[in-house]
Amino acid sequence: MTTPALFFSFLLASLYGSIFHFWKSGGGGKFFLYLFLSWTGFALGHLFAAYFDYSFLRIGPIRAGFSSLSSILLLFTGHWISRQLEEK
Repeated sequence: MTTPALFFSFLLASLYGSIFHFWKSGGGGKFFLYLFLSWTGFALGHLFAAYFDYSFLRIGPIRAGFSSLSSILLLFTGHWISRQLEEK
């Protein structure tokens, strides 16, 4: 992956994490959790799509469609787990 594609992926995943944080009204610590989850989900989604050669919404070398879906899925899963841990 080229440096501009890596930078764009980082920005796109950061945007997802920031929007999710704004939507769910998380605190300061949750912001970093959501960023980390979004980055991780985006990277894992890209690697999975590249391995199986999926090309859903491809932007140059970035497999943005599957990466975005996995990022959002990991954000919701991480949010749900953090809520379960807060209740205990």
